[in-house]
Amino acid sequence: MSGRRWSYKVVEVKPTWRGVTAEALDTVLAQLGQQDWELVSAAPMGMAVRLFLKKEL
Repeated sequence: MSGRRWSYKVVEVKPTWRGVTAEALDTVLAQLGQQDWELVSAAPMGMAVRLFLKKEL
């Protein structure tokens, strides 16, 4: 066992009238990356996209 501890976060990126754009996802991920969050997975949720992230404590 590594002894590493993680914090997890789920973020929903809501669509605009054009849906969720790559630019919107880039913006959100860049902001979260600045806070040391790492994308683990992404899943479509209707017209939105749910992002699953983690960072080491």
